[in-house]
Amino acid sequence: MGSTAESAAGRLWNDVRRQGVLLSRALGAREPSEALLARAPRAWMRVLPHVLAFAAVASLLPTGVVVLLNDYGLPGAPAGLLGVAQAAPLLLAASRPLAAWYIVFVADILTALALLLWAGTLGNQAWPWPPPAIIGYLLLCLPLALRLPRRTLVAVWLATVAAAVLLGLLNPDHSPGSNVLLVVLSGVVLLLGGAVRERSEAQHVSEVERARRTLLEERARIARELHDVVAHHMSVITVQADSAPYRIEGIPAAAREEFATIAGTARQSLAEMRRLLGVLRSEGSDGDPQLAPQPGLDELDALVESAVHAGVDARLTRSGEVDGLPQAVTLSAYRIVQEALANVVRHAPGSAVTVTVAVDDARSALRVEVVNGPAAAPARPLESHGTGHGLIGMRERTRLVGGELDTGRTADGGFRVAAVLPLAEPTRGEIS
Repeated sequence: MGSTAESAAGRLWNDVRRQGVLLSRALGAREPSEALLARAPRAWMRVLPHVLAFAAVASLLPTGVVVLLNDYGLPGAPAGLLGVAQAAPLLLAASRPLAAWYIVFVADILTALALLLWAGTLGNQAWPWPPPAIIGYLLLCLPLALRLPRRTLVAVWLATVAAAVLLGLLNPDHSPGSNVLLVVLSGVVLLLGGAVRERSEAQHVSEVERARRTLLEERARIARELHDVVAHHMSVITVQADSAPYRIEGIPAAAREEFATIAGTARQSLAEMRRLLGVLRSEGSDGDPQLAPQPGLDELDALVESAVHAGVDARLTRSGEVDGLPQAVTLSAYRIVQEALANVVRHAPGSAVTVTVAVDDARSALRVEVVNGPAAAPARPLESHGTGHGLIGMRERTRLVGGELDTGRTADGGFRVAAVLPLAEPTRGEIS
């Protein structure tokens, strides 16, 4: 009979050891690199998890010690030590939830064993988990579920179940209610918290993908417009090279052949660019990839006037000589002003806007600035959709010509967009 009991105990120990190995592997997840809500936009939101953790410790620590002393009759030293071990690790819940769980899990098991081994302490009290221990454990399960992967959460719950089953086997006749309660409630908290975390992660991935797609679309749009700019100059080169032998008398035969080669190369490059534009054009675009005039600084007056019709008090100021500027720079400046005004119409209707375009001879650059005040009153926008993709498009166009862009809110609640576009050929900022 004794040998049978010993063999059963041996099998139980082997099963527990195997499950322990599996659980340790599953629990081998790394701690989160950031605290809970570390990237929240407001400071009070970033501090909130730590404040709540401190409040939980401040309430559960004395309560747990008093319960162990008065209700279970533990001596002062073990009751104080176990109460601190059960509650104090909650301070780590916001930043190191897994480490806090290890400490609390071991402390809860030691508390249950101490209550079982201490003669006359149980009575009709809940065992193996006192009420403060259940509350603290559930509070810890929430940051665990919000920060750790599903595999680790399953391992945590299985460890909880295993501890509850093993402790229940040690004393099956004494108050199994707290065992079942902790297993069920911890599973619910881990499940709901994990679902919230996975949904948030999926939403974040979707936003990142949307931003990436928006960037690619804007780059394709810029490439199509640059085609029209460069193709115009390539067409001029082709015409001049073809007509040079007829416009200039006495050109040697070698020079005529050179002009013909230049014209052929320019014509071939132009055809390649048009084929590339055909690939970049989105489906449903009107017309073939032919040359189209692109707007520049001369069209800013009409652009500002359209914003005025949309209910925006817009004014345009020019300074410096703007004739003869590189077409890529003037096109970028026009698109930046266009998108900035579109954002004002959508987000700050009725506000006062100042558009400044100035040539900085000292830095050999074109300065573009659009500053608007706060919205004066609700108004119906002239356009229901923007012309580009907001700040992403502005940054790409500034980067295209090697310039600098500065955006941000003003002191009166408005918004400022300032771009410095160099007039010399950029050495960086090419679209890749």
